[in-house]
Amino acid sequence: MSTRSTIEWTEVTWNPVPGCSKISDGCRFCYAERMSKRLRAMGLDKYKEGFAVAVHESVLDEPLRWRQPRLVFVNSMSDLFHEAVPASFIEAVFKVMSGASQHTFQVLTKRPGRAAALDERLHWTPNIWLGTSIESPKWLGRLDRLRETSAHTKFLSLEPLLGPLPGIPLQEIDWVIVGGESGPGARPMEADWVRDIRDNCLESKVPFFFKQWGGVFKKKTGRILDHRIWDQMPEMKAAIP
Repeated sequence: MSTRSTIEWTEVTWNPVPGCSKISDGCRFCYAERMSKRLRAMGLDKYKEGFAVAVHESVLDEPLRWRQPRLVFVNSMSDLFHEAVPASFIEAVFKVMSGASQHTFQVLTKRPGRAAALDERLHWTPNIWLGTSIESPKWLGRLDRLRETSAHTKFLSLEPLLGPLPGIPLQEIDWVIVGGESGPGARPMEADWVRDIRDNCLESKVPFFFKQWGGVFKKKTGRILDHRIWDQMPEMKAAIP
């Protein structure tokens, strides 16, 4: 089932794949791992294996039944391009997304290399956005892999931002999200790191979305940067069958 989301840059989440494994610095305090433990304790069948990767064909056709257009975060509890997800299942997810032309799908991955490797097998309609997470300069290579895909809208999630990213190249990038880490053990984010990225976006004319300052109590720190909320979004594009 889809779930109404409290994530500021989307409306609902759709999880045909739950479960993941840690791959880089930003995964250390993974919110999805914490949530999966809670959902398992609640007895939800989808999470009976905890945070192990699993595919659920039974929920594949859900977006086809939603009449009202929605902004859909795909696999908020996983990574569609995880190596444990069969390529055939990824193709099936793309078939549903391209067929549900009334919705906009936001796919976020820390594995853009696999997305690029499967690129020719996937039907990239304009309503399918692809983003990659970059938390520090160590992972800037993901940006090049993202550019190798045929996604019509490409975006960056610089969250949790763990270090400065001065002058990050934004050619071919349509949207940038920035956010601090939240929850137990959250590592701090400096305001000047955020300002540098914002100014780069403004200069490059790329929509900028500031999600949160983060911290242990993220509701207290909020999401105001320099006296305003930054919630710019890229243009919505309808699917072409």
